[in-house]
Amino acid sequence: MNNGGGVKEHKIGIAEHKVCTPPDKLLTLGLGSCVGVVLLDRINGIGGMIHVMLPDSTQFTKVPNPYKFADMGIPLLLNELLKKGTSKHNLYAKMAGGAQMFKTSAKTSLLQIGDRNIKKCTEVLKELGIRITGEDTGGSVGRTMILDCLEKKIYVRTVGKSPVEI
Repeated sequence: MNNGGGVKEHKIGIAEHKVCTPPDKLLTLGLGSCVGVVLLDRINGIGGMIHVMLPDSTQFTKVPNPYKFADMGIPLLLNELLKKGTSKHNLYAKMAGGAQMFKTSAKTSLLQIGDRNIKKCTEVLKELGIRITGEDTGGSVGRTMILDCLEKKIYVRTVGKSPVEI
């Protein structure tokens, strides 16, 4: 991961998103049960990242931040990328996160938020016609996700380990 001169690294918090162009990078920390989704244009390196907190906005009466939800945020991110000049045909997706951070004996779907986030992100991307080319999801560890627009690469880092390209 080159951090050469002129490169800006933009941090994305929970329920936030950003779009970047080369040579910049996007970074999101703390992907536990949340899922980081990157959409990247394989030709020009324009990319976007969203830190999805919950799968489905229809369970709520008020949605002040649509980027909190997979069903609303991912299509909005796609629209922003298209406005920046990307072609949907050139986009692919990668995902990280969706861990089960808390041990529980209950198998209720309400407690399986990581699994639900992964499933919904996958469904939304399929509906949008965007292929998922890599992921590091599930398990029980938190992750950091990094998008390097210049290199057109996505890395995932877990505690105590070096970043791995997905």
